[in-house]
Amino acid sequence: MALQNTSEIKNGLCIVYNNDIYKIIEFLHVKPGKGPAFIRTKLKSLTVGKVVDNTFPSSAKIDVVRVETRNYQYLYGDDEGFNFMNTEDFEQIYLMKQLIENADLMKEGDICVIVFHADEERPLTAELPSFVNLEISYTEPGIKGNTATNSTKPATTSTGAEIRVPLFINEGDTVRIDTKNRAYVERVKL
Repeated sequence: MALQNTSEIKNGLCIVYNNDIYKIIEFLHVKPGKGPAFIRTKLKSLTVGKVVDNTFPSSAKIDVVRVETRNYQYLYGDDEGFNFMNTEDFEQIYLMKQLIENADLMKEGDICVIVFHADEERPLTAELPSFVNLEISYTEPGIKGNTATNSTKPATTSTGAEIRVPLFINEGDTVRIDTKNRAYVERVKL
């Protein structure tokens, strides 16, 4: 761990804050007309997933955590977590559900990036690919010609995830989903 100045803050940086490891989701340097400059941040705990807002004075020192990322293939899950296999040395690891955001969008065989605390060799979080293609297992029947409006309806994917899709999507269709905000992107032709 290394102390750095707050001028080094950037999105994705992992720091120690309140005896926990947080990832900086977003930040804003603020220079008010009166008083010293400060940095407004949004931090996400890598251990419990909680998001907090925090303001650092511009002169503050932050404790940066060195992290490494490795590609792992999602094998299978159970009630408490998920099993992954390293794509290089085939080593398997188990991650608890709370370490993975939008885990219900993962399907077996997906390649995820697992972030490790470099000094302790401890997994901190897993990041899904930016987009996943999933089959719709249940939704109300589509209505032909309903393509011009922005109306959506609930749908369930083959992994059990609940998402919103346009009215023209039917059961059996494959759709591309943005894993950051769970948004429908497009229908995929296979």
